[in-house]
Amino acid sequence: MTAIPKEVMLSTQDFIRALKEKEISHLFLTTALFNQIAAEDPSAFKTLNTVMFGGEMVDPGSARKITLAEPPKNLLNVYGPTENTTFSTWYKIESISEAAVNVPIGKPVANSTFYVLDKNIHPVPVGIPGELYVGGDGLALEYLNRPELTAERFIKNPFDPTGQSRLYKTGDLVRYLSDGNIEFLSRIDQQVKIRGFRIELGEIESVLKTNPSVKDATVLARQDNPGDKTLAAYVVPEDGQNIKTNTLRAFLLEKLPDYMVPYAWVEMKSIPLTPNGKVDKRALPAPDQSRPDLEGDYVAPRNDLEQFLCAVWEEILSIDKVGIRDNFFELGGNSLKAAVFANRLQKEFGEVTHVSVVFKAPTIAELAGYIVNYYPQLARERFKLDESVHQIYKLIDIAEDIVNK
Repeated sequence: MTAIPKEVMLSTQDFIRALKEKEISHLFLTTALFNQIAAEDPSAFKTLNTVMFGGEMVDPGSARKITLAEPPKNLLNVYGPTENTTFSTWYKIESISEAAVNVPIGKPVANSTFYVLDKNIHPVPVGIPGELYVGGDGLALEYLNRPELTAERFIKNPFDPTGQSRLYKTGDLVRYLSDGNIEFLSRIDQQVKIRGFRIELGEIESVLKTNPSVKDATVLARQDNPGDKTLAAYVVPEDGQNIKTNTLRAFLLEKLPDYMVPYAWVEMKSIPLTPNGKVDKRALPAPDQSRPDLEGDYVAPRNDLEQFLCAVWEEILSIDKVGIRDNFFELGGNSLKAAVFANRLQKEFGEVTHVSVVFKAPTIAELAGYIVNYYPQLARERFKLDESVHQIYKLIDIAEDIVNK
């Protein structure tokens, strides 16, 4: 087994080069990374025998790009919870129609079983949604030191006449297709998967509601752009309180991992409810693309280089207005979006730009200083920056800061 460093995986060009140099024939990657590579270079996997991806629903458009380019011999969408040794089902993708809205998760892997059952643990007919239960030789024994959760999620297999086997209750809503494959529809509970991480939306909501400025809140996983699932928080402020996005982000980061902090924030007068008293998710508006409420004031770009970098960020982050002092990650950026940005710079400049640069220089001003310092000819010829730019960026100080971060 060959491991590829994260910084290489997040650079599409470096990743493709590594696949060839290491003569890799079989590859597994997360769905989020698969979607990114499909957007950057659909022929990236042409030298491989088998590519498997999983962890969350795949964007059919991404899979279609791969099949229409130069696909690997075997392109597999794999599904399965950690409780069943990662993979429970597999589906070989050979073609995807332009109208497809989903990609099946397939049939059980060897020595695994699955059942699609209703709330009474009875099998459902083809085409009718039901909860997926999985079992087989790879099934875990229990949750460590959590007997109540074990009893809730692991049940005795009612279809085993010996009474010896068990099934795991996945919480995933699926249905049988006419060809025997199954299709994932949604979660039954509030759990979602984003970039391979399991996230309980209710946990984020509970923490948000403990903030003294928050009267009510709900969190939703949105996919406003194909293949890009993100968290959006809808917050009702306490009377007389002003919602500060950067303050709430910092509050959550003290209590939750960064992948559970929402990307978009929407202030609401009240959370819309259905007649049954549940959150009406369909009535929640899509987040606008305005610049979030950050701690610092907006500072406009001062030259062509900063203007170019701001425009690229606005495109990648789906934001209307980016200032040169704004932090990439406070604007909603993450490691995958940083990789998309670094790959874009490589294509635009023809120079190697590692994703780590975005972490070391997370503002437009710092990035511009980095580019002027390390690619002076590019800065002069493409962006018409003369020697006076040294006074703007204080290049020596910025370079030292980047190295020491």
